[in-house]
Amino acid sequence: MIRVLLPILIGYTGGRVVHGQRGAVVGAVATIGLVVGADTPMLLGAMFIGPAAALLQRWFDLSIGARVAPSFKMLVDNFSAGILGGAVAILSMIGVRPMIEVMTRTLADGVQALIDLGLLPLAALIIEPAKVLFLNNAINHGVLSPLGVTASAESGKAIEFLLETNPGPGLGILLACTFFGTTSMRASAPGAVLIQFFGGIHEIYFPYVLAKPQLILAAMGGSAVGIFIFAATGAGLTATPSPGSIIALLAVTPRGSHVGVLAGVAASAVVSFLLAAVLVRFGPERAVER
Repeated sequence: MIRVLLPILIGYTGGRVVHGQRGAVVGAVATIGLVVGADTPMLLGAMFIGPAAALLQRWFDLSIGARVAPSFKMLVDNFSAGILGGAVAILSMIGVRPMIEVMTRTLADGVQALIDLGLLPLAALIIEPAKVLFLNNAINHGVLSPLGVTASAESGKAIEFLLETNPGPGLGILLACTFFGTTSMRASAPGAVLIQFFGGIHEIYFPYVLAKPQLILAAMGGSAVGIFIFAATGAGLTATPSPGSIIALLAVTPRGSHVGVLAGVAASAVVSFLLAAVLVRFGPERAVER
């Protein structure tokens, strides 16, 4: 599902945003070229190729399709969507997929280098900003999960599964918004706490960070402290928790790692809460859109 269905759905959705139903179909067809034979999930590639294919279809419809006689319009519409979608799919398979695979391997090598050097908490400086830009699934399933699977096969658990899925930083930010945030934040943050921490929907706190960009520092600080605790206690998971809730984390925590996992989550929540409680007071008030 992660390697085939999810990228196609991302390409479909991106294409739909650009050019409606026709863009959605072309975006999905174009994304198939990425996922066929791919060794890693093509989530990043789907985010690019779906809207790009839909944009090309939109240009064709507005510049050429609009001039076609009504008697040939259905024929031109059907053939143009098929030809453009197929052409972009071939281009994706030949040109885009290799670039995404190189990028994914580079990121994976970077994370592995941080692990080898004992500097894994620095990964939070990349993971948290990328999460807020809604690249959390791409990072988790495209980069961290393959590393975790390899490490888990060797030792029975892997810290890589905890890097992106830790619900602590988001919990701390939402609690700070509940007690110290603006009026609009206080109205919605309490419900978001339950959705994020127990439901595992991390995306629920991203709009709060986008409304107050300085809160990204709280997310990075909390995540870095949590990763440090995970590494210091030797904590790890046996598989990727999905969704990233505290319940899912504990469900895939092996025997002997529960204390480390809970300590890391709690520490990251406390640190992000303390930082966010200060940072949320600065900057202009913006409405939180969810």
